Amino acid sequence: MTEKIRAKRNRTLTISEEERFFFAQKLFKPSPNQRLHQTDFLNQTVCANLFEVIDYLPKQFADLILIDPPYNLSKNFNGFKFKSSDNESYLEYLRSWFGKVVEFLKPNGSLYLFGDWKCTAALQTVMEEHLTVLNRITWQREKGRGAKQNWKNGMEDIWFGVKNPKDYYFDVESVKMKRKVLAPYKENGQPKDWEETEEGNFRLTYPSNFWDDISIPYWSMPENTDHPTQKPEKLIAKLILASCPKNGLVFDPFLGSGTSSVVAKKLGRNYCGIEMNEEYACWAEKRLEKAIKDQSIQGLSNGVFWERNTLSFQKK
Repeated sequence: MTEKIRAKRNRTLTISEEERFFFAQKLFKPSPNQRLHQTDFLNQTVCANLFEVIDYLPKQFADLILIDPPYNLSKNFNGFKFKSSDNESYLEYLRSWFGKVVEFLKPNGSLYLFGDWKCTAALQTVMEEHLTVLNRITWQREKGRGAKQNWKNGMEDIWFGVKNPKDYYFDVESVKMKRKVLAPYKENGQPKDWEETEEGNFRLTYPSNFWDDISIPYWSMPENTDHPTQKPEKLIAKLILASCPKNGLVFDPFLGSGTSSVVAKKLGRNYCGIEMNEEYACWAEKRLEKAIKDQSIQGLSNGVFWERNTLSFQKK
């Protein structure tokens, strides 16, 4: 593969041939038809095709499952080409594996399924066939190409479902957002539900199902990789903090460049991710190694999520 020429300030993750060999040795590559136990893959990057190992994983091991499958778009994932299809064919693709993945979820666990406007109806359908859907989160992508004959696509969806709507983990206090107060109201001369600071006036608010504070990874961010559909660490951090207890296990069957595992590690959770592309899996391993020393997550500070571009270190 031809090496990209990058600017000196570009912080996109890269690995040398020596690093690639080193991180490839750290990957867990199960043998064909190997029956797996949780101890085999706990805090591991499993380099395998999901469809070849899905019948050999144990049941009910995950507190939280994050699924970011190929959307119904034609996309090249480092040589693996996923082709768009009609809605019914895409739904059948989801059905071919989704029910089996749900079996990995603990009785009180939660599952989030990612997609865009084109496939969101199929996502809702397959979720409702196996889980109780509690919400649909819509998050704003501030990046994207313009469209001359359509509205620019600036949103994506995340469907939130559970096995038992009367018993599931959800920690709303850990995902509050610090927002700027534009019209501060005082009562008896004192701020009402807001805080006055040197950097401005702020209020802690409960999260809604519309998120407009997410920055897509780009070249100057150390979390950035060349993966074509990489999700931001801040986005994943919200889901993990809200829906996985400390020392719980986060499972991602389409790991990509490793964001789910990396964020789980930074937040004190166990993890397991499956990725069939060895290059992507090696990127995940390098990011996991870096997370040992750097546990920061862009936009998260002292247990509080900040609006985009309001926390001072975000501007650096």
